[in-house]
Formats: sequence, C-alpha cells, structure tokens
Amino acid sequence: MMVVALGFALGALLVGYLVRPRRPYPEKLTPYESGNPPVGEPRWRFSVKFYIIAMLFVLFDVEAVYLYPWAVVLERIGLYAFVEMMLFILILLVGFIYAWRKDAFVWD
Repeated sequence: MMVVALGFALGALLVGYLVRPRRPYPEKLTPYESGNPPVGEPRWRFSVKFYIIAMLFVLFDVEAVYLYPWAVVLERIGLYAFVEMMLFILILLVGFIYAWRKDAFVWD
C-alpha cells in the first residue's frame, strides 16, 4: 500500500513537471504576498512581542483543547478531576494576569 501511495505521489509530480507550461516572466517570478506587492526586505525581523503573543495564543488554545473532552466526561471522572482542572485553569490564569500586567498583549 505504501509503495502504491508513494508511486502515485511521485508519478503525479513527474507528470505535472513534464506537462506544465514553462514561461517565466518577471511578474511571475516575484514573491506573492496576498495580492500586494512585496514591501521591504524578506529577512525583516519581527518584534519579540509578536512571538510572545503567538506563544500565549498557542498556550490558551491548548487549554481549550483540554477543556472540551474534560467537560464531556465530567460526571464520570468525579471530584478529583474537577479539582485538577480547576488547578490547571488557576495556573493558566496566573500566567495570563502576569502577561497582562507586563503589557504582553499591547501591540505597538
């Protein structure tokens, strides 16, 4: 099955390579940025705040991933699991308040 899948994938790439038209021109070779002409250098550095907000987003997104299955089986898992989840949410809330006080959510 893996050989067939790999053969199909490589065959599709090979057929595409052999059949596609090759007409490069300057507009086609420029980078594409959501329909807008590129602005600035491609190696421009992002602010550290961008990465902090991205990590906070992932953190609170993971929290939501844990909350849904926990809420579905809450009656079966009992009081111990409820206390554990409240402790988990409390730890995240402390981190959220810390980030808020450090102005991590302020976008300059």
